[in-house]
Amino acid sequence: MNNIIFYINYEKRGEKIVFDENCKDDLECKDNTCVCRMVRKIARAQAEAASEGSDCEVGCKQSVDDLLSPATPTTDNDTVPFVLYCKGDCVPFIGSGVVQAMAGANTVFRCFESPIFRVSRVKKDCCAELELLLPVTAGGSTPGPGGASVCDYFPGSSIRNLQRTGICITVDLCDFVGITCLEPVRALPVSEFNPSNTVAGSSKNYD
Repeated sequence: MNNIIFYINYEKRGEKIVFDENCKDDLECKDNTCVCRMVRKIARAQAEAASEGSDCEVGCKQSVDDLLSPATPTTDNDTVPFVLYCKGDCVPFIGSGVVQAMAGANTVFRCFESPIFRVSRVKKDCCAELELLLPVTAGGSTPGPGGASVCDYFPGSSIRNLQRTGICITVDLCDFVGITCLEPVRALPVSEFNPSNTVAGSSKNYD
């Protein structure tokens, strides 16, 4: 995963899922399209939910079904969060991005990392734009220092929601071997993400 390109896409406005115009079902992966196809399906479900039964109670197929046909008709969920697993060592992929923030009167750079993503765009070649989602408490903080395990970002019973960050990374979905999905949520909007005030946790702070 050394060739992943990181970039910042920080916007304080509502976003819609964007699809490559030439991207149909013929997604191209060198060896396996399983992860790519599932992320593409999540993107479609999020787009459909924005415009308008399984053996597994928690999983990607169930999450997509729940987003499109929720048990509670009044639900306003708009996101299927997911975790990607790298080839070879099968460890979860931890995405990271750097944004400018204010520390008093000074402009500083802060690094945020998370294993939880929201898909924004999937192209025909299985390159995808993924947005980092930060697990946050009811007060909006990101407790704990994070870690190599997904569970490190969900300590105890403190996490109440997922915060959209507007921090996006571009990845090649063909370089992942597995995917697992969380249940659909109404993620906190990018407009509520303030990198200057977010408590250090999943964010690294070296003050």
